[in-house]
Amino acid sequence: MKFFNAILIVILSMLILSACGKSNFKAESKETIGAVKEALNEKAKKPNKKSGDINFYLPFGYEIEDESANNIILKNGSKQYILFNNPQENKVSNVVYKSTVAQNKNLDINEQFKKSDQFGYLIIRKLDDDMNEMTIGIGGTKITTLIKTSSMKNEAAVMTQMVKSVVNVEK
Repeated sequence: MKFFNAILIVILSMLILSACGKSNFKAESKETIGAVKEALNEKAKKPNKKSGDINFYLPFGYEIEDESANNIILKNGSKQYILFNNPQENKVSNVVYKSTVAQNKNLDINEQFKKSDQFGYLIIRKLDDDMNEMTIGIGGTKITTLIKTSSMKNEAAVMTQMVKSVVNVEK
């Protein structure tokens, strides 16, 4: 009987620990929304990189992998990000947001953050149990990545800083 109880305790402990390991999408997405809202209210980081017609802030550890007219592929370790910029749209425009939502019908998170000087948004689409496609944008600029649920909050803050820092170079 003691042996049976010991096995039962071990099995229950393993189940509880494995359940704690999986991130709760609902809780993580709430924290992610808060992180984006907070970052949108902070002062924009000073741009430290130039690509084409834009200047933007690129955090330590990130590098430009490829660039084209409106897209910059960024890399941080094994993670990739696509920074898209439409220079025709200002920071209060919702054109890029509307086209992004139109392309993705099954969104799990679709938050908008409106202020007089910027229109920000957060879009998350669950791909499977632990992977998500996350897009954060302000006006005509957005950044998209594939991200684990447990990393959404931290990544969202950094991604928002990058998007918020984008400055179109006057021609």
